[in-house]
Amino acid sequence: MTTRILVPYHLDEHLPTLDVPLHPDRTVTAPLPEGDAWSRLAALQGAVAAAVRESPHPVVISGDCVTALGTVAGLQRSGLDPAIVWLDAHGDVQTLETTTSGYLGGLPLRILAGYRPDLIANALGLRPVPEHRIVLVDARDLDPPEADYLGTSAIRHVPLADAPRTLPPGPLYLHVDLDIVDPLELPGLRYPAPAGPGITEVTDTIRQILATAQVCGIGLACTWHPTHTPATRLRTPIATALTRWNG
Repeated sequence: MTTRILVPYHLDEHLPTLDVPLHPDRTVTAPLPEGDAWSRLAALQGAVAAAVRESPHPVVISGDCVTALGTVAGLQRSGLDPAIVWLDAHGDVQTLETTTSGYLGGLPLRILAGYRPDLIANALGLRPVPEHRIVLVDARDLDPPEADYLGTSAIRHVPLADAPRTLPPGPLYLHVDLDIVDPLELPGLRYPAPAGPGITEVTDTIRQILATAQVCGIGLACTWHPTHTPATRLRTPIATALTRWNG
């Protein structure tokens, strides 16, 4: 059986009204300290890591992609060494030196690959995942510095249709930022990227990846504004895609 863990936050902002496509088994919140955003995120993601470590077959549902840091740290704490398959409309491989917006939600995959462990990884005990064990899927909306980085890194950047055929060996953390779906099918996204795949294409790909029996944990980033309800369009297809997964 899976364990559905809700982390109702966007970065360090608590979103108690965030609508999500799966009913959670437990909800993770944490008292966040005063201080900078990284200190606050470390407190929250530490709580996520603890919940993941003690939960069989975790599906972590949140309002951003930064929660992947706590999820992977928790999987590592449980004795696993997961590779990463990252489905997203965006690359999430910015750095503090390259980002023009300053949005911390654009950095998590780069941090997972070992960038600036002093920011949050050290606090979580998060070990870097080697680039050759990461597959970035779709990522149709890249800033120039991200494209430059991916052009020289060992991260494989593949279209959605190729994802099930390009999986790294070993256990996998499957991360799905649901903004990979075309915004015409999923209105209300924080950072919509046009010309994306449909809900059916995305959930079919998830199902194919889960069928490999390699996936040890899943992250679902519900990156929409809490006043919108795109979750209603996703409840049945997401639940159906996960039906047969038992980790």
